[in-house]
Amino acid sequence: MFNLTLWQLCLSRSCLLLSCLLLSTSAAAHQKHHNYTVGAGDKIAIDVYGETDLSFNVIIDSSGTIDYPYLGEITVVGLTPSEIKQKIHNGLEGSYLISPKVMVSIATFRQFYIKGEVKRPGGYPFRPGLTVDKAIALAGGFTERAAKQSIMRSTNSDLTKTQSVNIDDHISPDDILNIAESFF
Repeated sequence: MFNLTLWQLCLSRSCLLLSCLLLSTSAAAHQKHHNYTVGAGDKIAIDVYGETDLSFNVIIDSSGTIDYPYLGEITVVGLTPSEIKQKIHNGLEGSYLISPKVMVSIATFRQFYIKGEVKRPGGYPFRPGLTVDKAIALAGGFTERAAKQSIMRSTNSDLTKTQSVNIDDHISPDDILNIAESFF
């Protein structure tokens, strides 16, 4: 009887610890997503409570603007979803709606790219929390000739700046990972 109770106590403590870890990981992912700035290629979801004509999904094009009903062209590139929400809220409040309830979220993130010595190089949809090793797995893994210790990262916005990355580093949308070829 005592062993069963002790086992149950250990199990409940393990569950509590696991729950705390999951919550902290979820909070960190939410915080990172909350600070995410929108770029060309992202799809955002705009929802205005009770206003179907003002609620829709839109892909941000290279101009970095969206055409929003009643407000016209709005620049959104470089803004967080919260900043876009505030911009739309301020534009609609008063002249069109008394107290608009606006929500802006990322529906689809722009891609990251992986080239070089992986089995399926190309562009892949970004996901929050994506690391270099997970990106390599998405691309089918290393080829036999891959220099596994020589992974470089650049971005579409600045192809001249490259940096070495570790396998457990996080990546961002628009990152370009280059897996070099081993000479041995």
